[in-house]
Amino acid sequence: MSAPHARPRDEPGSFEVQGDVATLVFRRRLRHPPEVVWRALTDPAEVAQWQLTTARVEGRAGGHVEMTHEPTHVRATGRVLAWDPPHLFEHEWNVPAGGSWPVAEHAVIRWELVPEAGGTLLTLTHRGLTSRTARVFRHGLVGLLDRLEAQLDGRPLPDWEARVRELRGSGTAPG
Repeated sequence: MSAPHARPRDEPGSFEVQGDVATLVFRRRLRHPPEVVWRALTDPAEVAQWQLTTARVEGRAGGHVEMTHEPTHVRATGRVLAWDPPHLFEHEWNVPAGGSWPVAEHAVIRWELVPEAGGTLLTLTHRGLTSRTARVFRHGLVGLLDRLEAQLDGRPLPDWEARVRELRGSGTAPG
C-alpha cells in the first residue's frame, strides 16, 4: 500500500492507493451539532443544494440509495449499509460503465459524525474507488465539503467548479 499523501493543515485528508483500488478520507470540523449536519447529509432538499445531487434515500439499513450528481450526470445506486442517526450513514456507490464513465465503480461512502465541543467532526470516507476516479474526485470532494460548510453556516455557496479548478491549479488538493 502506498503511503497517504499529506493534506494541508486546513484540509486534513488522505488519498491511499492499493493496486488499482483507492480510498479518500476527509475530515472537517463544523460549527454545528450532529443533528444539523445529519439533516444536511440526508434530507434530499438540503443535499440538492450543497451537493448538487438529486438524492433518494430509504433511511434504514438495507434501504435503497439513488443519487444523480447534476453537473456531471453521474448516477450512483446501492444499498444503505449503516444508518444510525445522527452519527453514521454508509452506503454503496455503484456506477455502471458507459458514456463518459470509462469503468464501472463499486465503492462505499461513509459519513461519520462525532460531537465535539462547539460542533461536529465530520469524517467522509469514500473507499473502493478505482485509483483513476479517486484522483479526479479528490478535488471535487473538497469543493463539495466547502459547499456543505457554507450551507450550514448560512453563507453563499461557493462555485463548485471554480473551487475544483482552484484546487487542481494550486496543488493544495491531496495527492
